[in-house]
Amino acid sequence: MSVLDIAHGGFIYPRRICQLGQTIANLLPANARVLDIGCGDGLLSSQIVKKRSDLVVQGIDVLVRNKTFIPVTEFDGAVIPYANDSFDVAILVDVLHHTDDPTVLLREAKRVSRKGIVIKDHTSNGPMADLRLRFMDWVGNSRHGVILPYNYWPLETWKAQLTRLNLEIETWVSELHLYPWWANWLFGSSLHFIASIR
Repeated sequence: MSVLDIAHGGFIYPRRICQLGQTIANLLPANARVLDIGCGDGLLSSQIVKKRSDLVVQGIDVLVRNKTFIPVTEFDGAVIPYANDSFDVAILVDVLHHTDDPTVLLREAKRVSRKGIVIKDHTSNGPMADLRLRFMDWVGNSRHGVILPYNYWPLETWKAQLTRLNLEIETWVSELHLYPWWANWLFGSSLHFIASIR
């Protein structure tokens, strides 16, 4: 295990899970059935459910891990294996930048969710944004065998693509404080957002 793995697992990842869990939990409607698309091991969703016991969460991922914290079904990364309106809300946490075309999964998320979608992803705005995002992505995902196409959109593209898909932004949060103060100035700033869309 490298120093980077130790720093990420010991200092950064737990804080990230806590911060994201609270923010996303606050955006989900009461008694919702939630689909976590690209859920990984499901730890984040399990933390959301701890904060919101009224929620039921099902995960899907292209790589189903040996140990998961929620039920996870394998899927091909393009077609969600559920009927239209099967869920109240779909969540996509740091998933869309791992696809060649994020609009494919956005359309599918829209199809299977009745009330909306919550997205946590990145914006490639700011000095050396692409380089900083690539480094974070590599540290967090390379050891899990996750595909890394480094497909980051600037804010303007996010807004244009959501409009093109007839999705309306209800909430957009870009100050997430995911990292300790000593890392936030480099890896926080304008690089992250959580959006609730309908």
